[in-house]
Amino acid sequence: MEDLAAIWRRWLGSPVRDAVLAVVVTFVLVLGAYSEGHPNQQFDLSQFHGHPAPHPTAALTLVAVAGLALAWRRRYPITVLAVSTTAVAVYSLLGYVNGAALLAPILALYAVATQVSARRTVVAAAVTLAVLLAATATNNPVGHFGGGFDIIPFMVAAVVFAGIAVANRRAYVASIQDRAEQDVRRRIDEERLRIARELHDVVAHTMATINVQAGVAAHVLPTKPEAAADALQAIKTASKEGLRELRAILNVLRQADDADPVQPVPGLAQLDALVEGSRRSGLPITLTVTGTPFPLPAAVDLAAYRIVQESLTNVIRHAGPADAAVSLRYRRDEIAIDVTDTGHGPAAGSGTGAVGGTAGHGQAGMRERAAAVGGTVQTGPRLGGGYQVTARLPVHGRLTSASGAPPAAPVEGTTR
Repeated sequence: MEDLAAIWRRWLGSPVRDAVLAVVVTFVLVLGAYSEGHPNQQFDLSQFHGHPAPHPTAALTLVAVAGLALAWRRRYPITVLAVSTTAVAVYSLLGYVNGAALLAPILALYAVATQVSARRTVVAAAVTLAVLLAATATNNPVGHFGGGFDIIPFMVAAVVFAGIAVANRRAYVASIQDRAEQDVRRRIDEERLRIARELHDVVAHTMATINVQAGVAAHVLPTKPEAAADALQAIKTASKEGLRELRAILNVLRQADDADPVQPVPGLAQLDALVEGSRRSGLPITLTVTGTPFPLPAAVDLAAYRIVQESLTNVIRHAGPADAAVSLRYRRDEIAIDVTDTGHGPAAGSGTGAVGGTAGHGQAGMRERAAAVGGTVQTGPRLGGGYQVTARLPVHGRLTSASGAPPAAPVEGTTR
């Protein structure tokens, strides 16, 4: 059940609220105007200088029109200001005391100041001030410059400054909200892109391995059943690993608010398993690690793993019979990755390479991953044949291990 506060807030922003407030204000203004024209017996009626003190119905109708027009001040602020000012000016020219009636155009001017530009507000205020001063001084029953004449400039200035301040505050709040909404949309788009890259890398690598091994199994099944069995085992392993990574991605999506993930995020710690899986698919690979390994920021670690994975996927899919080499170099402020193959390179006119893969999502995904952590990826044919992917990922401050142990000893050209 909707609470009373929500109902009240919705009612406050409705046209019914404006109409009710306009009726209340009109009642107060008419009562005040009538009281001004009917002073008590002790009041010296000679101050009216021969002007009629009692208010006829027609004169009070002008005050009512000026007040009731305020019901439309949000929808037509300039028009309401013109109507209220005209009604009060005519009322003043007839020779009646206009102290209470002046509030109607003043309230209308405030509505203008909160809804239109400051320049238009100043122009409207100047016109309103001139009209009210002239009408009041022309036939003022308490003297040309008596009664409410003196306070008109102060009321106009007060509502103009207050209205402009409120309008600026609203604009500031609106800009903050708009910027917040844009940030939310940007984060949503970035998250969608990240998920799309993750799914592309996982599915592409798994399906490429399965496709190659299925082709091998179909080819050797009649003559070499044992080789077909090995291929089928490789398909089983690749599909199991792919399903595990997909399940990890889905778990992250389902448990986005959990403090601890239930599945490890892929990283270079799983690089040996990735290389071994590619070897089982029939791709000879050498892995060389140089430098001093140290824990990487999660984003850099994931980007490095996915770049190697995508590169090996494209070797399997596009290089044909080939060997591949993965080189991983830990440097002081960056990690360098080189993945090369000895395949036939890009197909003529197709825009499809080996390590580089298609000119579409594969290369674009690697570049986006590298750019997200401030790195770069370059792809292209090698001199003498084959294809190469070169990635440089900066490391902004090394991470210490959870146990606080010092980093591992330098590794000089370790090849696996």
